[in-house]
Amino acid sequence: MVQPVVLAVAAPMRALLMLLALVMALAVRPARADFASYAVVLEDASLLIRGKVVHLYGIYIPDNRQFCQSTIRPPSCGNRAAVALDQKISKFVRCEPIVEYDDGSIGAQCWTNYSKFSTGEDLAAYLIFHGFAMAGPDAPFEYIALERLAAANGRGVWGFQADQVSNVPRRQGLFRHR
Repeated sequence: MVQPVVLAVAAPMRALLMLLALVMALAVRPARADFASYAVVLEDASLLIRGKVVHLYGIYIPDNRQFCQSTIRPPSCGNRAAVALDQKISKFVRCEPIVEYDDGSIGAQCWTNYSKFSTGEDLAAYLIFHGFAMAGPDAPFEYIALERLAAANGRGVWGFQADQVSNVPRRQGLFRHR
């Protein structure tokens, strides 16, 4: 008599477990494929990784003027964000893709200086903190907080641009050349 009761309970339990497994399989999103490789910084501060153009997700880079870092040899040129990224990236870059754009490029969150023991440094956060980029409308909260810190401290685009003094008109007669 015990056996029919166990079978009667086991069939609904089995159906419930199968339904639960099906719901969990549908609810779990497939993991995004992180990738890591050598990165080349392009002039617009995007990265070229494995033949794909990768834009740092959640940021806007406002300054597109050419800037050359002449304290290193050979000089590194590009916009300020590109030069800063080029100096920051010393090894491979690890990226987690977030979005694919219509032109085939990828929007991703990327890190450098990562290891088994550290997730590394977020490149977009680095640019925002130093004032080379601004948080976009879809940026994580941390990026918005870093942008406010950069603005409060007058860093980068939030500060005085010393290299634009060439646009100031000169006064006549202040200095005489002999």
